Amino acid sequence: MSMMTRRQAALAVSGALTSWAATEKAASGDLVRLVRVRAGGIQPQVARDDQDHLHLVYFTGDAHNGDLFYVLSTNGGVSFSDPVPVNSQRGSAIAAGTICGAQLAVGKAGRVHVAWNGSNEAKPQGPVNPDSGKPGAPMLYTRLNHSGKDFEPQRNLMHHSFGLDGGGSLAADKAGNVYVTWHGIGESEASGKGAEGEARRRVWLAKSADDGQSFETERKAWSQPTGACGCCGMKAFADRQGNISVLYRSATESVHRDIYLLRSKDRGQNFQGSLLHKWDINACPMSSMDIAENGKTVVGTWETGGQVYWARLESDGRPSQPVAAPGDAKGRKHPRVAVNENGEVLLVWTEGTGWQKGGSLAWQLYDSAGQATAEKQQLPGIPAWSFAGAVARRDNSFSVFC
Repeated sequence: MSMMTRRQAALAVSGALTSWAATEKAASGDLVRLVRVRAGGIQPQVARDDQDHLHLVYFTGDAHNGDLFYVLSTNGGVSFSDPVPVNSQRGSAIAAGTICGAQLAVGKAGRVHVAWNGSNEAKPQGPVNPDSGKPGAPMLYTRLNHSGKDFEPQRNLMHHSFGLDGGGSLAADKAGNVYVTWHGIGESEASGKGAEGEARRRVWLAKSADDGQSFETERKAWSQPTGACGCCGMKAFADRQGNISVLYRSATESVHRDIYLLRSKDRGQNFQGSLLHKWDINACPMSSMDIAENGKTVVGTWETGGQVYWARLESDGRPSQPVAAPGDAKGRKHPRVAVNENGEVLLVWTEGTGWQKGGSLAWQLYDSAGQATAEKQQLPGIPAWSFAGAVARRDNSFSVFC
């Protein structure tokens, strides 16, 4: 694709996406259905809107300098629209490391918002890193334009923080608020001004109150000095009541790499933090998280010690007891979660993936009481740098994209 124009690339992908229906099949029953992303697309991010439309963003191309595409299904995933390029500069997205790719949110009036870590070639550049004296990676954002046919030119939202490493995230609510989050280092925490290493990192928030047209300057979401695991991802989510949840991994004293939950009930003005799950490891596990809801409850998922867990994130900020995926935990990563209107939870994860290494897809279905059911599956075919995406459908079935 290096010699293709953006238009040629889009047409090439379009031609490969004309037979999505042929790739959708029931798993071990009719409740979970598998959909393969075509044209070598990886890192699927999927969301369902109030009209039961499915929105999908995926990555193609060079893992260090690739591109993002968006497709829409209005018939339950039987077919998808022609792909629309998301990033306005070719090669400005990154998939290497599995953490820094696109995050998708559907906000007011069904508008699609996308944020991602910019590649080394991305423009605009990120702020200058005072430690190195060079510009760093930008935290990029775009949204579908008013016509809904193309994405606006990408924008960098980092201005007073630097050192973007692990993946950022975003959330959008029905009132037109958009929240882009990332973890980085503030100007006042540059070398020689206090804490060192990952202990300097904080969760940062840039908020838009006008549906993504403009953003406030970023600010620290929470004042507690937990640090943040440099090459780990995070997940931001806005529920139907407009409350904001953020999952991230700390890096306190470089070894306490615990999962924290931040919650805001006032449209992102103030966050309260709580420790969800402890893990002491003197290394960065390059892990990611996910959050979903069914309108009654919010569910989160994460990795600890090679095992994947999920829990209900109660409205008072207290989680339910974490539930581990059944069976031996050997290299389980990148969990994704979906919950239907019946309260059934689908937990999806990868097994055996690693640096430049693909693996298998696995999932487990839980009933409304949180008990594992017979619906369990493991299938090969997760490409390097990729993971699965899961979504609950209006008929209470689930679709898994990989």
